[in-house]
Amino acid sequence: MKINKKFDYFVILEKITPLIAVIFALLVGAIVIMLIGEDPVFVYKTLFSNAIGNRDGWGNVLFRATPLIFTGLTVAFAFRCGLFNIGGEGQMYIGTFLATWVGFTFTNLPAFILIPLCILTAAAGGALWAAVPGILKAKTGVHEVIVTIMMNWIAASLTFFLVLKFKAPPTEAMIEAGVKQMIPHTSEIAQAARLPRLYSIFKFLNIDFPAYNQVNVSFFIAIGVAILAYYILWKTNLGYEIRAVGYSPLAAEYGGISVAKNIILAMVISGAFAGLVGTNEIMGFKYRWRQELFTGLGFNGIAVALLGKNHPLGVVLAAILFGILNYGGAIVNIYTAGRIPRELIMVLQAVIVIFVVISDEVVKRLIRQRRKIL
Repeated sequence: MKINKKFDYFVILEKITPLIAVIFALLVGAIVIMLIGEDPVFVYKTLFSNAIGNRDGWGNVLFRATPLIFTGLTVAFAFRCGLFNIGGEGQMYIGTFLATWVGFTFTNLPAFILIPLCILTAAAGGALWAAVPGILKAKTGVHEVIVTIMMNWIAASLTFFLVLKFKAPPTEAMIEAGVKQMIPHTSEIAQAARLPRLYSIFKFLNIDFPAYNQVNVSFFIAIGVAILAYYILWKTNLGYEIRAVGYSPLAAEYGGISVAKNIILAMVISGAFAGLVGTNEIMGFKYRWRQELFTGLGFNGIAVALLGKNHPLGVVLAAILFGILNYGGAIVNIYTAGRIPRELIMVLQAVIVIFVVISDEVVKRLIRQRRKIL
């Protein structure tokens, strides 16, 4: 009985490795801050109090967390099928651009048609782009990592070509001033294609909230997608088959499960999640396509999925943590007059991921040793 209790302790320890990783990363960050000559208590107090100490801070955190929830779910969902989908960047580009195109092309449609159409187009674009590596993996065995990396570059180049093709004409003010358009971008999407910001909802409810805050309805879409991912994976036959293939493709095939079918479906669904980034960045924020809006979001989703242990709830919490660090880091940079660079936050995020991987492996080895004893 005592051995079983100790074994349970290791199982519990495995569940909280992300929390351990965050604590150790903050300690490493504190050491770095002291080496710079700053007070880590002041820095962390400034970071967290401004990020989560008021409604404006929470709005900025949730705005930054929203695209990371989508891209984190992209990685996590595919990983449950034993796939390492690092093509979220490209899937996000394609889905988002197509949603933008729908938004500035079908300007005569009413909002109750145009908004769902843009959302579905974003998901479909990401899904189709992810289907290619899924089919190649399922039918020919080509590794999805290689294919998705290559398709990221293709998507970036293709959308850059498309933004030049659909580039917004210069405004009269730009023509009169002789100013050239430095960063190519499309025309703005129609008003009917835009998602309301939370400010308008809070205003309707007579709740004080800053009008300039960028958090919008896309956050609720992200939460809905996380719930959907959980439901598919743990409450449906499809999810059972996907997880079975992820655990052991040979055992799943022996049990009558189509490995190829589930690989393709897992990639398609995960790609759809990536495409939905456009609901936040385009439909709720910039209202037009600009290439530099999305750089790194797809790859940051990998870190979010790792920290969230590839579980939808964990992904949401990890994305919010990264949102806190991202926004709080910007505030700390201002408060310290640049003495604490924003890049320190990137270091913290990287250290968190490293500690997650290390602690995960250490705990797994301890569990394996304990099982041998049992």
